[in-house]
Amino acid sequence: MKFQLMLAPMEGITDAAFRTLASKNGADLTFTEMARVANLAKGKKELARIDITDSTPTQIQLAGSKLAEYERFLSVFKPSEGFRGFNLNLGCPGPSFIRQGIGAAMMKRVTRVQEIIRIINDHGYECSVKMRLGLNRYEKEKGVYLNLINGADASFFVVHAKTAAQKDSDPADFTVYDKCVATGKRIVANGGIRTREQVMDLKEKGLYGAMIGQAAIGNPEIFGELDVR
Repeated sequence: MKFQLMLAPMEGITDAAFRTLASKNGADLTFTEMARVANLAKGKKELARIDITDSTPTQIQLAGSKLAEYERFLSVFKPSEGFRGFNLNLGCPGPSFIRQGIGAAMMKRVTRVQEIIRIINDHGYECSVKMRLGLNRYEKEKGVYLNLINGADASFFVVHAKTAAQKDSDPADFTVYDKCVATGKRIVANGGIRTREQVMDLKEKGLYGAMIGQAAIGNPEIFGELDVR
């Protein structure tokens, strides 16, 4: 299986131009900035966030919990050339998202996550998941992230190896990936990946791929530098 290198969705950064640049430098898959399904369903200007302007392989990242909003949006959605499916944001740690019960707050709602995936699949589209290890250390220790991986039928799971409570400066916990891989699902590592040695280690562990975010800012050539295929 080909080890995948992916560009992470980043607010205000991963617009169409940056995604194309990353793809030309070796990124196998890119992601749009996050869009709220509630706004997309209403046809607001947030539609510009999900605009795919060329053939760059791109998944559209969505945030939201209401099934009716997904149905309403998907009923009018028209895929473009570079479209490769949707990605559910179950990792955003923003307080406003947590209060609304979306982003990382949805990680314990396995049934609802699976319902959303099924709706997307029923419309003929692939659906992946981007997630954290839980809201906090307690949820991590209880294995909330493993419950989600085991209980949802996403095409792959991007596991940002931190809890929502951790800071950007806190190190990612790469030790969780053995348990994630043991689920038998396709797992993509995310968080603090900057070196070829890290990528080689992840590949040897049996991961499906690695997602690069901060390290790609200012250095989109990093995908070629980290290529271990």
